[in-house]
Amino acid sequence: MRPEFLVRARIAAAAALVLGAAGFARAEPAHGIAMYGGPALPPDFVSLPYVNPDAPRGGRIVLGETGGFDSLNPFILKGNAPWGLRSLGYESLMGRSWDEPFTLYGLLADSVQTGPNRDWVEFTLRDGARFSDGSAVTVEDVLWSFETLGERGHPRYRGAWAKVASAEAVGPRTVRFTFNTEDRELPLILGLRPVLKKAQWEGRDFTESGLEPPIGSGPYVVADHEPGRYLVLKQDPDWWGRDLPFNRGQHNFDEIRYEFFGDGDVVFEAFRGGAIDVYREASAAKWDSAYDFPAVAAGEIVKAEIPHARPSGIAGFVMNTRRPVFADWRVRDAMLHAFNFEFINATLTGGTLPRITSYFSNSDLGMRPGPAEGRVRDLLAPFADSLLPGALEGYALPASDGRQSNRGNLRTAFARLEEAGWRVDDAGVLRNAAGVPFSFEILLRQGATETQKIVDIFAEGLRRLGIAVRVTAVDSAQYTERTDAYDFDMTFYTVALSLSPGNEQRLYWGRDGVTRPGTRNWMGMDSPAAEAMIDAMLTADGREAFVAATRALDRVLTTGRYVIPIWYAPRSLIAHRARLKYPETVPIYGDWIGFLPDIWWTEEN
Repeated sequence: MRPEFLVRARIAAAAALVLGAAGFARAEPAHGIAMYGGPALPPDFVSLPYVNPDAPRGGRIVLGETGGFDSLNPFILKGNAPWGLRSLGYESLMGRSWDEPFTLYGLLADSVQTGPNRDWVEFTLRDGARFSDGSAVTVEDVLWSFETLGERGHPRYRGAWAKVASAEAVGPRTVRFTFNTEDRELPLILGLRPVLKKAQWEGRDFTESGLEPPIGSGPYVVADHEPGRYLVLKQDPDWWGRDLPFNRGQHNFDEIRYEFFGDGDVVFEAFRGGAIDVYREASAAKWDSAYDFPAVAAGEIVKAEIPHARPSGIAGFVMNTRRPVFADWRVRDAMLHAFNFEFINATLTGGTLPRITSYFSNSDLGMRPGPAEGRVRDLLAPFADSLLPGALEGYALPASDGRQSNRGNLRTAFARLEEAGWRVDDAGVLRNAAGVPFSFEILLRQGATETQKIVDIFAEGLRRLGIAVRVTAVDSAQYTERTDAYDFDMTFYTVALSLSPGNEQRLYWGRDGVTRPGTRNWMGMDSPAAEAMIDAMLTADGREAFVAATRALDRVLTTGRYVIPIWYAPRSLIAHRARLKYPETVPIYGDWIGFLPDIWWTEEN
């Protein structure tokens, strides 16, 4: 772990506490905005602190992806668009610094101003901001984009837009948004909304996917593509924002090419063979054993380990409580006991990766061991009757002795199933009181070889309980369609969580997602306690109250027993061509959004 990262993480944590104690101050027109206190960088900053401001420009990078795409519109629910297109082709009013928990600096907007209680926000567009077709970015484009995304775009945009009471132009380059809900994060959320060109969509249905890319103002434009096979982005030679201090040291490649493959193992072989330039390794065991090929020995490939200080997030097998088989928390608890994490981890990673113990573990925002105390307990107490066991008393995930048999935990799992009304018949089949056998489907994406290995071990334990498990692998398009519609019993699930959780938590865990398609509430949870904790996070008047609300939410989520968590990586494992470089100073978020390929460069020229 680099010393630069450790020092920066400590400084950022200390600054967050100091700023949190100061609460929220009235903001005059400013170059940036922070969730707590003020931005760390002054108005005349030269570049973001984790970039190389003198990085050479030019060259290309080839990245490998599993799955495919059938749309170039990343802003709607319909279709499957390449993920990189949103961040590299389009810009927002403000840009995020990944070296601060939640701070934005002017991008399309030259300045931002909020009311004393953040009940409104004004953005003033930067003179000279242009779309890739050369036309100016206007106030009308901003207003149209926000309304269109909020009403017809992907569900992730709707929650914040519902809290906007009015949106209006208050000057030739200034827009004001007034809010109808107390929510101190809203100015930052709107600052990150993408801005599209209104004229491109006149007379067209925005909700229909297609292969004509929307016109953006970002550094890259689509140069070539073939659905499901490749996407080529080339830097716009007339990109208006090239010389902004915020962009200095970023977006250095002339060309970024994404190659799509149907299987994760094929991606690795393509990397070994030189077809792609970077490979993110998910297996610590493979990292130690599978990189002995000639290019590594010759120094043509470098193995890099990138540390981070972000929450673990959640990754594992989510149970869909909309399905009767998983509606009872005791059944879900049985699944957690039947999942032999210690044996699976030892088998697949050599036991080197730590387990995800809660949704915000690995951070100050995560629930603490033992009973809830202080402000956390005060927040949860009104919901004591509806909380599941462990939320107030203390909870820890089941742990096995590491043996393949997992006898102790399987006995506990069977006891939970009996409490929920399930019994094993003479033929060894687990049935409920109506005689219906316990069976369910695990839905997987084709090519998810690592996940398939986990399922194979897990399914064997379930069969010993008399449970029939069907494993179904579908292509990327079908997988997206089925998970958007919550058409599954159990599937692999990941949600990356940041150091600044806010409005997106409703998209993840809010009750609207029980029926509304396309949210991240794959488990179908409907928890008044979770809703209340999110409200407390959004209205917290300082860092201490915010942390308490997040820890309380973490308890509700974890003890809900919705997901069987696996492991997380405290560092990212990236193998790359030696000609590719990244800065010595790593942001606190590490290898995340805004890192690769954003601040990398090549020395091939």
